[in-house]
Amino acid sequence: MADSTKYIPINGRTLVSDLKLKNYFSFRTKTRAFVYLSVAIFVAVTFFLAFTPSSDPSSPWFNNIFTDTTTVKPNRITTDSRSQFSSIYSYFFPPNSSQSNQNDTGSHTQNLKTPNVIKQSPTEPPPAKIGANPTEIGSNRTSIANPSSQLGTNQTSGKVPNLVTKSVPNNATEIKVNPGKETQKSVPISLVNGTTSGPSQSIVEKSRENNNNNINNNTLPKKQGIDDLIKNLVNCDLFDGNWVEDDTYPLYKPGSCSLIDEQFNCFANGRPDLGFQKYKWKPNGCTLPRLDGRKMLELLRGKRLVFVGDSLNRNMWESLICILRNSIKDKTKVYEASGRKHFRSEASYAFIFKDYNCTVEFFVAPFLVQEWEMKDKNGTKKETLRLDLISSYADQYKTADVVVFNTGHWWTHDKTAKGQDYYQEGSHVYSELNVLEAFRKAMTTWGIWVDANINPTKTSVFFRGYSASHFSGGQWNSGGACDHETEPIKNTTYLTPYPDKMVVLEKVFRGMKTRVSYLNVTRLTDFRKDGHPSIHRKQHYSAEELKSPLHYQDCSHWCLPGVPDAWNEILYAQLLVKQYQSQQKM
Repeated sequence: MADSTKYIPINGRTLVSDLKLKNYFSFRTKTRAFVYLSVAIFVAVTFFLAFTPSSDPSSPWFNNIFTDTTTVKPNRITTDSRSQFSSIYSYFFPPNSSQSNQNDTGSHTQNLKTPNVIKQSPTEPPPAKIGANPTEIGSNRTSIANPSSQLGTNQTSGKVPNLVTKSVPNNATEIKVNPGKETQKSVPISLVNGTTSGPSQSIVEKSRENNNNNINNNTLPKKQGIDDLIKNLVNCDLFDGNWVEDDTYPLYKPGSCSLIDEQFNCFANGRPDLGFQKYKWKPNGCTLPRLDGRKMLELLRGKRLVFVGDSLNRNMWESLICILRNSIKDKTKVYEASGRKHFRSEASYAFIFKDYNCTVEFFVAPFLVQEWEMKDKNGTKKETLRLDLISSYADQYKTADVVVFNTGHWWTHDKTAKGQDYYQEGSHVYSELNVLEAFRKAMTTWGIWVDANINPTKTSVFFRGYSASHFSGGQWNSGGACDHETEPIKNTTYLTPYPDKMVVLEKVFRGMKTRVSYLNVTRLTDFRKDGHPSIHRKQHYSAEELKSPLHYQDCSHWCLPGVPDAWNEILYAQLLVKQYQSQQKM
């Protein structure tokens, strides 16, 4: 009965099928309710997290998931308008390790919206504050030391120290300054300027290329640019080069310096062409810095700079006085110590730059050794040149901070060239002595005096070489002329041979204990046949000179502004080098 009852149909259905159908509807109703509830909770949580960013930079909810993200990709900057649901997906389903490595330098780690907070490992100290060139990570701004470029609304600017990029947990990038090491991890150049030269090229490597291409790049720090400029001067031959036209020259306007002697003042003397002033000397291997009067005065602060020699050194001295004086606003604070305004009659002159407590002086010593007088057998006085005695004012400049010597032109005059009963050593007067041998003896005397009397740790010794003359058709007193010259020599075959006296002088240098900086201006002046006063050496000629003015030309000295300004630019460059080298030893 029980068995038969189990299979009795109820309303045309079996008992078993009816029970199954009831269970089915009951289960479906519960499942549907659960699904609805789950979806509602998920939507609520999603909206809450979407508009309430987490402080955890590793969370995919860190930023508003509906916000656009700007990413940097090689060779371009792109704005990804997709929502960050892809980041959420990758957070829960991370890519394999090979994919992750490939993306280290890709857009994922180059998100310019840098987190405001960077988590550090417990062993790392907090980042130090870095003086005037901070690396800021925060407030959505990254200040990176390199040439500036704008990436969207974020700015990358500043200068280039040695950078070390170090991965910080959670895909943030920390940039630290390490002055003693190279970049250890390459950073795509697109981070700096929107381009890339290859995946392995670092910011520092790219910066070095830029520095080598142009050491005066405006994006470089000023001091770094100057240091690079000076480094290039250290091993550069400043005297191997050529003259190039430059409209920014001369260094001071013609007629602006009242201290130029009439002999050198071609502008005041009516020279009509001024193109000769528009040249600067350009060494082949480096860039010669333009002479900045104020910076040179800073180099000379509290010091004495002394020129010793003939009228060509006076030419150079007056040039420097004009350059330095024109850099000072209050000209009343620059004056000659004795109030003199003409510089041809006295044995020495000294200009005082009051604000800098320094002097720029000139001592007349055309041979560097003493001109002498002695009585001959008849009791009459005769002039001689003491090859064994240094010039009489030497004790007054031996303690100067910088001394610039020269000699040369007076050794070409008739008396010295002939060498008869003129050269003297001790009480002996040579009846005849070759001028080159006399010059060697005199320079040897000078060298011995320098070694014995000048302290090289205090005084820098310079020697300016022979300045070329350009008399054509005779000498200064026999019809030599250069008044028709208006351009420099451009063909080197027309230059004169290197003077024998300068070869002798260089041998003397090699035998000295004191280091002498040789301003070898012979070749660079030989090009400049256009730079002499010629007939414009004075305004008023005597009656005799007016009869034949072309016979009284000056083709030895130089117009100011003019060629001697370049000598002083070279002197300035060498003083910068000396200062740089002394700082490196400290």
